Amino acid sequence: MLDTLVRPLIDPPLHAAARTLVRLGTTANTVTVVGLGVGLLAATAIALQWFALGFVLIIVNRLVDGLDGAVARATAATDRGGYLDIVADYVFYAGVPFGFALADPSTNALAAAALLASFCLTCSSFLAFAAIAAKRGIETAAHGRKSFFYSTGIIEGTETIAFFLIVAAVPGWFSQLAWYFSGLCVLTAVQRSALVMKLF
Repeated sequence: MLDTLVRPLIDPPLHAAARTLVRLGTTANTVTVVGLGVGLLAATAIALQWFALGFVLIIVNRLVDGLDGAVARATAATDRGGYLDIVADYVFYAGVPFGFALADPSTNALAAAALLASFCLTCSSFLAFAAIAAKRGIETAAHGRKSFFYSTGIIEGTETIAFFLIVAAVPGWFSQLAWYFSGLCVLTAVQRSALVMKLF
């Protein structure tokens, strides 16, 4: 919901950093792999209850994730890169809740399972929408230039990162907030499904 509002603020510095990386010979796929590594480190830090480190690594992961797209746009975006980017994103989005489940299984495991299940709904509705949009030749630039159609929803990347940062800052809130966030993810999937029924 907030992604289209945040993008104009973060794009200029990301593009400037991307131009520097391109001059240094860095590829977008390299940046994606680095971002994936940082995301896995964030999940590991959270699992070990190093929440402050996890908080920092979540921020770094998202900055690197923004950089890979900017590097791709400054050079030549590829389908392979688009695929790697979305897979790396979903590894990160799954890894953080799993880290919280490992950090305190008795308190967090059930809420983390519900959160991961709700992420499956948002991810499947997102990717299915993108596949149908591609089949019909429908495009949008609302989220910037992407490898495929990004449909808007109640819960998008910005909201998810804000949630991750809040629970990393106050890990005792994870279980309660995860249930609320799961509900919003389910609503997002319902919203997209209703939009599909209307448009397709």
